[in-house]
Amino acid sequence: MNHPHEIRPDLDQGIDRKELSRLRARFLKINQGRLARAMEGLSTRQQQVLTLLPLFFHVNHPLLPGYVSGATPAGVSGFEPDAELLAEAQRLTRSFTYKARHGNPPQPIHGLFLMGSLGTLAQAEQSDMDLWVCHAPDLDEQALAELRRKCQLLEAWAASLGAEAHCFLIEPQSFVQGERDSQLSSDDCGTTQHYLLLDEFYRTAIWLAGRTPLWWLVPVYQEHNYRDYTQTLLSKRFIRAQDGLDLGHLAQVPPGEFVGAGLWQLYKGIDSPYKSLLKLLLTEAYASEHPDVRCLSLDYKQAVFANQLDLDELDPYVMVYRRIERYLQQRGENVRLELVRRSLYLKVNKKLSDRSRSHGWQRQLLARLATEWGWDERQLTLLDSRSQWKVRQVALERRELVAELNHSYRFLTQFARLQNANSRADQRDLNVLGRRLYAAFERRAGKIEVINPGIAPDLAEDTLTLVQSANRKEPGTHHWGLYNGNLGVHEWEHFSPLKRCRELLELLTWAHRNGVIDSSTRLALHPGVSDLSEFELFNLLGALQQGVPLPLEPVSEVRLLQPSVADEILLLVNVAVDPLRHHRDLNILMTTERTDSLSYAGVRENLVLTLDQITLNSWNEVLVQRYDGDHALLRCLRDFLNSLGQRSHRPRLRVRCYCHNRAQAISQRVEELFDTAQLLLDQQRDQRYLVQVAEHTHVLELTPGQVTLATFDDPAQVLAALGEERSRYSPLHLDGNALQDGDLPLVLAQGQPHAIQVFYRLYEGWADLYVLDEHNALWQQRLPLQDERHLLLPLQRFLQSMLMRRDAQLPLDSLPQAALELRYAQLLPSGAGKARGIEPRLAPQDGHNQPYYEVQAILQAGVGDEVHVTLYCDQQEFSQLEHGEHLYAVVARQILRQRQGPGSYRCYITDLDLSELLGDEPGSTSLYLRYKSQLEQALNEGLERLQATYEP
Repeated sequence: MNHPHEIRPDLDQGIDRKELSRLRARFLKINQGRLARAMEGLSTRQQQVLTLLPLFFHVNHPLLPGYVSGATPAGVSGFEPDAELLAEAQRLTRSFTYKARHGNPPQPIHGLFLMGSLGTLAQAEQSDMDLWVCHAPDLDEQALAELRRKCQLLEAWAASLGAEAHCFLIEPQSFVQGERDSQLSSDDCGTTQHYLLLDEFYRTAIWLAGRTPLWWLVPVYQEHNYRDYTQTLLSKRFIRAQDGLDLGHLAQVPPGEFVGAGLWQLYKGIDSPYKSLLKLLLTEAYASEHPDVRCLSLDYKQAVFANQLDLDELDPYVMVYRRIERYLQQRGENVRLELVRRSLYLKVNKKLSDRSRSHGWQRQLLARLATEWGWDERQLTLLDSRSQWKVRQVALERRELVAELNHSYRFLTQFARLQNANSRADQRDLNVLGRRLYAAFERRAGKIEVINPGIAPDLAEDTLTLVQSANRKEPGTHHWGLYNGNLGVHEWEHFSPLKRCRELLELLTWAHRNGVIDSSTRLALHPGVSDLSEFELFNLLGALQQGVPLPLEPVSEVRLLQPSVADEILLLVNVAVDPLRHHRDLNILMTTERTDSLSYAGVRENLVLTLDQITLNSWNEVLVQRYDGDHALLRCLRDFLNSLGQRSHRPRLRVRCYCHNRAQAISQRVEELFDTAQLLLDQQRDQRYLVQVAEHTHVLELTPGQVTLATFDDPAQVLAALGEERSRYSPLHLDGNALQDGDLPLVLAQGQPHAIQVFYRLYEGWADLYVLDEHNALWQQRLPLQDERHLLLPLQRFLQSMLMRRDAQLPLDSLPQAALELRYAQLLPSGAGKARGIEPRLAPQDGHNQPYYEVQAILQAGVGDEVHVTLYCDQQEFSQLEHGEHLYAVVARQILRQRQGPGSYRCYITDLDLSELLGDEPGSTSLYLRYKSQLEQALNEGLERLQATYEP
């Protein structure tokens, strides 16, 4: 049924110019009402800005704000300032006089419009003035540059009067085609939408001066025929071209815009969920109607055509709410609807529970809505006290807000998939947004949840109680709880904690990151069975404030396009643990020369028992990880080095310790360890780092991104690990306190590429031999000592044979580069047991008059891991094929027969061929020496058994 005053223009039946004038007057009447409402919410100085802006775009005058030059585009279509406006300008600049523009001068400014929240239910003191400056299409680059500069100057002038203004240059013809070179509102999503922005413009715009939109005059039922309809209006002179401004129509909205707009609002919702929720739900409601979407601006236009001009009902925010309300009620989603109502109420921010406030139109309209929703005083009081909301209320609200944001994200992604809707936002923007959402809301192990995404201004508590208590659900374990108020030793049991965590640092980091504890919070402490003191607690909180400084800087798009990396790492050692507690309990005062924190005193105690790692990464995520138990320090170090990856970026590392005993020495030792390891890793040379902690020896293989840790319990395991064959040279760095009870540090420090180094130490009746091969693998053997010559000469002969065999496999032109140098050095004895130094020695010389018995071994691959051995004694062959398990006894007998002099000295392998086992690979010296040792051991055991049978 038609409204009695409804205007229904019809091209077929002819259009009445008077009807069009009445229609335009209706829009202007609403416009005037909204402008009055906007002015009512502004300060006197802000009102001055809004009043004078049209005049400043109309003239160029050196004494007025915004002046660039006399050639700057100026002149607003159809605008003539009245006496009151000119008087206002003269109050600003007394010497200004207005000269009327005679003739028909060009008027390059076609229209001035405010859009956004001004004049709406949601207008607030801090609302922006988003001004669309619609200009002629024929302005050249210089003219546009001057007009842009004028806008910047006017924005600065507005700011000086307390108004945040943003001017956006619009060329209507380009705009209709979707071409734009900037954001078009301070809440604009850039390139992700066009029609939805136009929808918002048409339903919120306040016309200030210039031409009025052609869109006003096109009935909703002709929206799909917009171009022909407006062409007819212009061609048949129903309206003059200089009176209308064409920004396009809203007959349809591409599905990709809902995706783009929704994702944009999700992005804004991360920090301001209440503000974004309404637009997010409106986007969802629109998308649910696709393809037959009827935008709110069309409802607005329909109401004006029908002469339904109630400013409250046509308020843009009320219209948004009504559309969402209808959508959610149809779906039966009352919990979501209640959240939308809270969002609208909190956005408007007029506290209805405070009866002493003025009764402006916004309060009256909001009160009518609250009554309609059935809200009572208790509900209003709770919402009005949002600035005092603390953890419990915020956590409840966050749960619903995050659920809503996640729901919207799922809806939009599903919609995009079903509609195959390509958003106009490019993939880069969508990737960045997805990562922002992930960083803000994704839960994962160790990540500190941010519970206050713009819900309450301050969560800090005046007084809290921190308690360690037994975990009844896991007997034998404890946890930490944080309680409101100052509770006594038995009182806290009757209250429920704000937060409970297994580990203290996770709880403190959560409280710090969410602002629950700040510098003014007083903390009562019940440390339970822990060693936590008030001194340590105070320092832990100080370290957290330094390591995670609040508020955090916003994350840039550049950083979100890269995987997250650690920026700040805080390592807290021995939190609430005294590593020497048993000494304290027994009242033992320890004095010792062995002060290394990793091997303390005579019993070699490790004083680094636990580590809590707090990481602030490049996406502003805060992560907590705890290391305790066996080898906590080295596991933490390994994970830290692997987290560095192969990037050049390096986090800032702080190590702190506040425990009862030796805190500073402990933190310095740990920091030194981490610094050294990081330095070695950065050298990119397959370094190894050997560290001793108490009775355990650890070796870190420092390959960037693939750092591995091996732990050994006894010296034999360490020697075996150091002797493992390597494919290329690998430097070995010993921690300054590692392996201090023997000669190994002296030997290992000599490692050099392209050399085989032999070290020996002579004792009474025996000697130690060490060889560092060309890849820095260590071979070690303890032998009976006849004399120095008999010790070294067999090894020299073997190494020379091996090198000759290796050189024979290489091309002639590579021999000089591949040649390995043989070096000898003696470890010098000292009275204290450990060698006191190393001195180079000449290689032992083979005398011509001293023949020796050659024993050559050839190893061949058998089935599986089986290896077949053939031995040659002075060219005579002895094989396993012929002699089986008696091979070594047979060869020992042969050697014994050949000996001329008396004495039971060892026999040696003088040459070894591994070519069939190794193929084209030359094999490292340590591998040859390992096989040599095994073969010699078997031979000498056979020899000893034979000699034993010959003894009388």
